[in-house]
Amino acid sequence: MPRSFLYILMLLFVPAVLFSQKVTYSDYESEDSRDINFEIIGKMNGNFLVYKNYKWRHKINIFNKDDMSIKETVRLDFVPEKTFNVDFVVYPDHFFMIYQYQKHNTLHCMAVRMDAEAKKIGEPFELDTTQIPVLADNKIYTTINSEDKQKIMVFKIHKKNDHFTLVTLLFDSSLNLIRKSRMALDYNERRDTYDNYLVDNEGNFVFTKDTKSGLRDNSNLLYLVTKPPLADTLYFHDIDMEKNYLDEVKLKIDNLNGKYIINSFYYKKNRGNIDGLFCCMWSRDSAIITAKTFTFLDDSLRNEAKATGQLRFALEDYFIRQIFVKRDGGYLLTAEDYSTQSMGNGTPWNRWDYLNNYYYTPGSSMYYYNPYTGYYRPFGYYNSNQSTRYYYANIIILSVDKNGHLEWNRVIHKDQFDDNNENFLSFCTMNSGGQIHFLFNDDKNRNQIIANHSISPNGDVTRNPTLKSQERGYQFMTALSKQVGANQMLIPCLYRSYICFAKVDF
Repeated sequence: MPRSFLYILMLLFVPAVLFSQKVTYSDYESEDSRDINFEIIGKMNGNFLVYKNYKWRHKINIFNKDDMSIKETVRLDFVPEKTFNVDFVVYPDHFFMIYQYQKHNTLHCMAVRMDAEAKKIGEPFELDTTQIPVLADNKIYTTINSEDKQKIMVFKIHKKNDHFTLVTLLFDSSLNLIRKSRMALDYNERRDTYDNYLVDNEGNFVFTKDTKSGLRDNSNLLYLVTKPPLADTLYFHDIDMEKNYLDEVKLKIDNLNGKYIINSFYYKKNRGNIDGLFCCMWSRDSAIITAKTFTFLDDSLRNEAKATGQLRFALEDYFIRQIFVKRDGGYLLTAEDYSTQSMGNGTPWNRWDYLNNYYYTPGSSMYYYNPYTGYYRPFGYYNSNQSTRYYYANIIILSVDKNGHLEWNRVIHKDQFDDNNENFLSFCTMNSGGQIHFLFNDDKNRNQIIANHSISPNGDVTRNPTLKSQERGYQFMTALSKQVGANQMLIPCLYRSYICFAKVDF
């Protein structure tokens, strides 16, 4: 056989090797119906841990790393009834489970340390308590952690009339209390929005505040709010919007370069159409703005990004999803085309109403901040007299340099929709080091096939072979996936009305 022919054969078979994929499905238990809540804790000691909750029953399944069989089911019998909002902070050989429960009119925020076999290391201990009125929202504690997981913060926000009270508890990686702070400030519930609560590797607490000039206006005032780890004071840093108006604000911490990155789509006119991307980079150490740009997104991008309609409306349904920080101080930003349609009453999709759907009833005298909008929604959640169709379409990727200037843009095309259920829609990402992979269900194939597009640091997009299920009946909930290895994902699935998980090795 000629050597040249052998060489051609080798080239033909290389892609199949490089992009081979193996799917292994987990066991499930009879009680793992579609109405359970779940969270993928992660990979520990080579096994996979998944927390599950149905009503007042709590458990952790430990799956074998090879065949995804259930090695053990650990019942969390120590968790009281009326327990809400369970969070996990995971380390290589142990994790903290932080949860809150209500007893009479007292909320208890608790923590317990557990090993890789989901066994308690010591007894649960109390982090904080709160007295609440009978009809108040009882989901008030939020747990966040730094990127390196050396700082953990639990905080609560109480808003009453025109006052905003914030209580923060900063802990180290062993949940030893470093500082408890209580701060109060003025608040206008119809105009002010506080969001993006984060803690950096140094223990600085940061978030954003944006303010509208009127109830039916877009925001035109923006502040970065910071609190040093040992301080009891909030510092407000005014960011000049130069007569532009803000959309939804997103904050990202760049621990490597010591700065905070703020992004938003912006408008030149109040209640106008999206004109472009606003970027602001703020130095943590020097406490100054190092870059601020308003980048108009031109017609070439709009033409490729739009699903239908005129170019000026092309970005109206896009929402910022993720920000990936680069070592050189730049970043990648992803945005997704998302909208809904209420069936039967003819109500049109309105971006402003969607973004201003607060977690409280306007005019109420008291409420607590509730950060839990949720990702997975049990299927019983969708039972309603009104039918809603969810649309998830194209993905935009923007590369921004360390000075806030746009380097390049790309569009990944997809077209997804479903009625009264969005668990099978949207996308997830997997960072394989040299590329970022975008995984999403190919809606034309009844959720049995996952498309895999990857993008390189210089913007080259590769359409990789699809991930195909060799067994029928599995529906992938791709957007709820979690990366558990360099080239390994756990993807929740629905199979015969039961929740299970697919281990995918790329």
